[in-house]
Amino acid sequence: MRGILVGLVMLGAPAAPAPRSLDLQHLPRVAVIDERYQSYNVEMAEVIGGDFWKPYDPNALPAPPPTEAGGSGFVIGGPDPALFQKMPPTDLTRPRLRTLAAALGPTYVRVSGTWANSVYFHDADTPPPAEPPKGFTGILTRREWKGVVDFAHAVDAKIVTSFAISAGVRDAQGVWTADQARKLVAYTRSVGGEIAAAELFNEPTMPSAGGAPPGYDAKRFAADSAVFRKFAREAAPGMLVLGPGSVGEGGARVVPESVPTLSTEAMLSAEPRPVFDAFSFHYYGAVSVRCAGMGKQMQTTADAALSEEWLSRSDKVFDFYKRLRDRFQPGKPMWLTETGDAACGGNPWAATFLDTFRYLDQLGRLARRGLAVHMHNTLAVSEYGLLDSKTLVPRPNYWGALLWRRLMADTVLDAGGSREGLHLYAHCLRNRPGGVVMLAINNSRTRANSIAVAFPTTRYTLSAKDLQSGAVQLNGKDLTLTADGDLPELPGTAVPPGTVNLPPASITFLAVGEAANASCK
Repeated sequence: MRGILVGLVMLGAPAAPAPRSLDLQHLPRVAVIDERYQSYNVEMAEVIGGDFWKPYDPNALPAPPPTEAGGSGFVIGGPDPALFQKMPPTDLTRPRLRTLAAALGPTYVRVSGTWANSVYFHDADTPPPAEPPKGFTGILTRREWKGVVDFAHAVDAKIVTSFAISAGVRDAQGVWTADQARKLVAYTRSVGGEIAAAELFNEPTMPSAGGAPPGYDAKRFAADSAVFRKFAREAAPGMLVLGPGSVGEGGARVVPESVPTLSTEAMLSAEPRPVFDAFSFHYYGAVSVRCAGMGKQMQTTADAALSEEWLSRSDKVFDFYKRLRDRFQPGKPMWLTETGDAACGGNPWAATFLDTFRYLDQLGRLARRGLAVHMHNTLAVSEYGLLDSKTLVPRPNYWGALLWRRLMADTVLDAGGSREGLHLYAHCLRNRPGGVVMLAINNSRTRANSIAVAFPTTRYTLSAKDLQSGAVQLNGKDLTLTADGDLPELPGTAVPPGTVNLPPASITFLAVGEAANASCK
């Protein structure tokens, strides 16, 4: 038997536990994720332009003065200049943007967000109206949507979206109508594109904040869902129907108590019972300091960013929605269609290495739990963007995403439990039959760990001299684009059999090509 014994030894501990062993040759398969598991959002607000989260002023942190809960600090696209600023439509043709996005492919690109709930599709090549028609708050042109289709083709992405549900798409009885959705689907097909999957609308658990008509309730959601599913089967039979797309439940509060909400349980219990092809939900562990007016209890801090409590929140929310999936949509795959550091555009440290621990730990732990698709918000806008929106310089999370894409294949293995100082995840090694790759996250700021590997391995360790910096090192060398703006080589370091040290506050991928794991052949 060609096995690899991996001992996990804590350095400097007064009484180290007996080394734990992993036989990499026989690690069992526990899940298979979508080949586009690691994906991202491009907000509808980016595509059409408009109000979006105002960047933080580094000389004036934390965020603006508190507002009344549920007031201007929460209304999407509201007039509060402390929270929002106008931005032009994003140029999706920029070569560097396409190059960096393509390096993460294949992916899904989700074009949605609360702004999509009330956008009017101007299905003509004539100039759009100066103002949105009654019942809408934004305008999507053919040119802008074709830009999305062209971008998806260029970066090997499949399009995921949602549709308008505001007053502008409802008949005299308040019933959702498919006219706008049908036009968007037809136009997408006419320019050589396809919508791979769609939610009816973004975050129906917050209907009043998301542009739904006054009094929108669970019964109306169920009725709308029935109309939507019928439309999808007739107009786009290959499009997966996702839902419900909920947020703010399961113990992660991101909605003020004063804002009316719908529970997922109520929506899925209403008649006619909604039916989805995949069960979708959103997850943010907190709201950012930008929305401090929602209440201190909804915040988190940079000091907590590596804590077990913070990193484990995604487990708790996943379990909450999994129970609902098992009850109402048994056997359907689970998609996390929007997630990030914190709602309201992310915290200031979302753009730093400090958030890369959450980003990669969440990818690892939810893949192990059986999540099929994980969509980060966003690719290149606001603090939680993988790329800086102006310079397109990769942020630390992008480098983590790139290593995940190059090393972690779709077969998930059981690496056992994690503990503070060592979160360990294992997948088959990409493009290496029988190979295994381990993702070892040392979330202790002060204590080193080590792994004893009995065969040669290739090491990729991410670290930073300052955790709240945008600079990150791979095996001790700064990660930057080349002078021509291209991605650099990401060479691993060959490590002979023996002990691999894991410094405090570091993230290490260990590629073991000779593992001979039967699940990886």
